[in-house]
Amino acid sequence: QVQLVESGGGVVQPGGSLRLSCAASGRIFSINDMGWYRQAPGKQRELVATITRGGTINYADSVKGRFTISRDNAKNTVYLQMNSLKPDDTAVYYCNAKVRPYGSLWYGPIWGQGTQVTVSS
Repeated sequence: QVQLVESGGGVVQPGGSLRLSCAASGRIFSINDMGWYRQAPGKQRELVATITRGGTINYADSVKGRFTISRDNAKNTVYLQMNSLKPDDTAVYYCNAKVRPYGSLWYGPIWGQGTQVTVSS
């Protein structure tokens, strides 16, 4: 069974920084795209950033220039460095990965349990 475990959330003041990590574990043959999504209270889940295995990156307009996504393929881990945080960034952040388990021919989406990020003075 494959799972994603996130860490690094917390409470930070506006203008502060946080770094999220998400590690995939289990019987993993390969991981394709990895990314971060977030969901604020009363809102739909939205894309924050994605990164392909080859390093192609996509950001939501609202985080461009402030957030940086990266990954370590050897560790099956994706990171999200968040700088210049704003109260509007407050949300539960979810990790997502397209994973091909051993014994399968297909990639399927896996979600982490989510980590809370609160930006408040």
